[in-house]
Amino acid sequence: MSLEKKVMTALKEAMKSKDQVALASLRAVKSELLLAKTSGDAAELSEEQEIKLVQKLVKQRKDSARIFTEQDRNDLAEPELAQAAVLEQFLPEQMSEDEIATVVQQVIDETGANGMKDMGKVMGRANQLLAGKADGRTISTIVKQKLNS
Repeated sequence: MSLEKKVMTALKEAMKSKDQVALASLRAVKSELLLAKTSGDAAELSEEQEIKLVQKLVKQRKDSARIFTEQDRNDLAEPELAQAAVLEQFLPEQMSEDEIATVVQQVIDETGANGMKDMGKVMGRANQLLAGKADGRTISTIVKQKLNS
């Protein structure tokens, strides 16, 4: 089943249960899907494009929550985190940091990277391999740790 159908099904359930957090989250996904379809050449989005779209929405919610928390505005951070949790159910299962570190090490060995000057090569390949399975910030942190050691 495509992401759009999954979102529509979840949207109907959220309406029935009057879950406002889920409704807001799912409407955001639906809106982004419609925008992506109408702005692109293709009538249908690939699964990879759909995952990237949802990842972007989750990242936006988490970044907002982080900023609100830094400003001691937990009343605003909590709804953002709740929406991120709703959106994450449409993403593939995320890899653990240990699994990410293993893939990053393989990429470093594969590319022959030996310092921070090679971070771009490592990040490019790691992002390809881990697309949809890991957060870019986590990958970046692990790459920096590995290249600095």
